[in-house]
Amino acid sequence: QVQLVESGGGLVPAGGSLVLSCTASETIFASDPMGWYRQIPGKQRELVARKRSGRDPDYKDSVMGRFTVSRDNAKNSVYLEMTRLKPEDTAVYYCYARVGGMVYWGQGTQVTVGG
Repeated sequence: QVQLVESGGGLVPAGGSLVLSCTASETIFASDPMGWYRQIPGKQRELVARKRSGRDPDYKDSVMGRFTVSRDNAKNSVYLEMTRLKPEDTAVYYCYARVGGMVYWGQGTQVTVGG
């Protein structure tokens, strides 16, 4: 079973930046999607960004131009660089990987953006 370990969340003022990191315990092929979801209490988990080999990254409309998803396949890692953060970006961010038809999730990391 693939385990995903995240790091990099925290408290940041509006307009600030954060970088989230996620590393898998096993090899994730470049063709397997990896990315990030987020969840606000009381709401459904939503896709923020994902990266698959040979395809342009996918982004939630509201983060386009502010967030950048990247991968280091040699390290089985995915990253989310978040800039110009807004209070509405406050959420728990979850790393995910889809491997062999199964979806694996990280434990979640809290991102709080001050108003």
